[in-house]
Amino acid sequence: MKCCLGIALFCCVLEAQTLDEGKKVYATNCAACHGDNADGSDQGPSLAGSRTLRSRSTKQLAAFIYQGRPSGGMPSFHLPDKELNAVAAFVHSLNSPASENPVSGDVAAGREFFFGKAGCGACHMAQGRGKALGPDLSNVGAELSVAEIRQALLHPDQRSTPGYTLVTVQLRSGESIRGFQRGRTNWDLQLQTLDGRFRFFRADEITAVKAEAPLMKPVVAGAAEMQNLLAFLSGLTGVRPEMTAYPASPNAGAVDWARIRNPQPGDWLTYNGTLNGNRYSDLKQIDRTNAGRLVVKWMFPIDHFGLEVTPMVADGLMYITGPNQAIALDASTGRQIWKYARPRTGGLIGDASLGTNRGLAILGDQVFMVTDNAHLIAINRLTGSLVWDVTMPEEPMHYGGTVAPLIVNDTVIAGVAGGDRGIRGFLACYKASTGERLWRIYTIPFKGSPGAETWGEQEPKLGGGATWLTGAYDPALDTLYWPTGNPYPDSDDRDRPGDNLFSNCILALDPKTGSIKWYFQFTPHDVHDWDATEPPLLVDTKYNGADRKLLLHADRNGFFYVLDRTDGKLLLAKQFIGKQTWTSGIGPDGRPLPIETKSGLDCPTDAANWNSAAYSPVTRFMFVLTHEGCRTRRVPGAWKTNERLNPHQKFVRAIDIDTGRIAWEIPLIGEVIPKTWPGILATAGGLVFYGDPNGAFAAADERDGKTLWHFATNVYMKASPMTFTVEGKQYVATVAGPNILCFGLP
Repeated sequence: MKCCLGIALFCCVLEAQTLDEGKKVYATNCAACHGDNADGSDQGPSLAGSRTLRSRSTKQLAAFIYQGRPSGGMPSFHLPDKELNAVAAFVHSLNSPASENPVSGDVAAGREFFFGKAGCGACHMAQGRGKALGPDLSNVGAELSVAEIRQALLHPDQRSTPGYTLVTVQLRSGESIRGFQRGRTNWDLQLQTLDGRFRFFRADEITAVKAEAPLMKPVVAGAAEMQNLLAFLSGLTGVRPEMTAYPASPNAGAVDWARIRNPQPGDWLTYNGTLNGNRYSDLKQIDRTNAGRLVVKWMFPIDHFGLEVTPMVADGLMYITGPNQAIALDASTGRQIWKYARPRTGGLIGDASLGTNRGLAILGDQVFMVTDNAHLIAINRLTGSLVWDVTMPEEPMHYGGTVAPLIVNDTVIAGVAGGDRGIRGFLACYKASTGERLWRIYTIPFKGSPGAETWGEQEPKLGGGATWLTGAYDPALDTLYWPTGNPYPDSDDRDRPGDNLFSNCILALDPKTGSIKWYFQFTPHDVHDWDATEPPLLVDTKYNGADRKLLLHADRNGFFYVLDRTDGKLLLAKQFIGKQTWTSGIGPDGRPLPIETKSGLDCPTDAANWNSAAYSPVTRFMFVLTHEGCRTRRVPGAWKTNERLNPHQKFVRAIDIDTGRIAWEIPLIGEVIPKTWPGILATAGGLVFYGDPNGAFAAADERDGKTLWHFATNVYMKASPMTFTVEGKQYVATVAGPNILCFGLP
């Protein structure tokens, strides 16, 4: 202990000496432009209390001083290393955050004062607790210095947080609205009202915008209370994984479960728009008669080459994701309201390593997403700040996160990616308010559990069965339907005899416990990489003369399935591609029938994939992007040695759900690019919107597939379209390459 204390004291003395030396170097080389106290002059900006400088390390500051910025008037300083490092350390010390300068005081008492007597928690959140009308303070200790925090508490009128200027907006209609100006340009204004709603205005709707004094009043506190409050705030350095979160009462604009079950016209509140997964919208302002007049209304870029997100819209606010990013936009203009981002995780493999993320879920005042390293996080919908963060997997496997979570009641459900890299797949359910895990079900059974006998004697600890595609939910049956991926390794089955449950399945689950009600396996003992992670669509209709609750699924194995979703009984299995070589058909029990293989072809390559399908109750067609193609058959035990054989082609196909026949198809001419699987949207306007993998976005007549409109994006498309309304106007949005594109009528 004495030795450690001695080392600590030595380090403190050494640091003080470095700062003293840096101060001298500063006085000699820098003070003439930046001022004796580093508070700036006509010749140079202030170097103290700068958020920009605070974000830079001492090493980065030293490099900047050495190189200079001649174009900005700052010369380079080729100082000896000792002097260079000393002056960089001194400048860094002028901007060090409060968390690096611990304040003496009672942190617990400061927390109690913040949420109690001072009333700060009525407007501000701090590490998952409080209310998010004003700026989130969870990371204030890392963002501001002690002096800046003190100034903000005592003189709130001297510094305004960007996006939180209090204004009154006067409209031509005579309405007067008060709130925080979250964004403004020459053409529009974004306002957050004081009850937690968003309002969006065009400039021509506004007659005046009047700035007001801040809502926050100077904190009234005794000396001890102020010291304790500073100690509490100075230690706030963000929300960390597994940190306790606290339920909060929702704001007026919160999205409750009843609204998710029955979405308002024009909202898109889940990955698929509705819980049944049908990707069908009742909107019909854009229809067969005017689709040809669609134009681009706005675009928003994200710095990522291949986005797969489906945007989500609630009350005119659009939520999108990129690699470890969540962004909120004004859905009518594409203006950014807030952005949450965290660094991408190194060392990952598979799709998660590429930055793939398919979207968010929303409930209350929070939106939910998974990160690339399979964390599930909650983000406040008003501020974009982290509320809670939980790690989904506990085992050291190649887990990743790409799925858009799903809300069921007051819970959030999410799965994991990595099935092609060796994981034990699972699906997990969490309390939406706090992140507490309620249940987890593994798709690859443990030894002695039901289904383990389908793997032979060896326990499949890395058996795959990933759960990376969003499922569907039936409130009437209170049943969750979730697809699972292929077994691992998919091309080498020597150590996994049997059906390999519960890979390549639809699982019907009790959402309260995660227990399996029934399952249906599409491709037992898969050696083709035919995940069943194609969307399940839930349809209530008359079928074969009786009212039925159906589950529709076009599988990667080339067959279209209709199941009774109350019990998993097979009602129809029909081939929907031209050529397949793996089975002579599907039996009445749903099992593939054997075939004596004589050719060296393995068909299909992948008849369908994860991209969204859609169902129209008008035509009773299910619309799906289809891939016709074959590859050489794999040698038993070989590792991914097959190769694709030309020609390959993709089609948009309309499948009659009563018979399984192909009602019509649209050939997608051009090169078939791997991993380009844009999805499909159907609307009450009689339209089917689809993405051409080669870069066109188009609308067709749902009755016959006649193309009515297209727009050349000229980039590969990998995501699924959606539609929404703002102020009574319908829009259609999709993703092309790195861009969110929004279309509407002139």
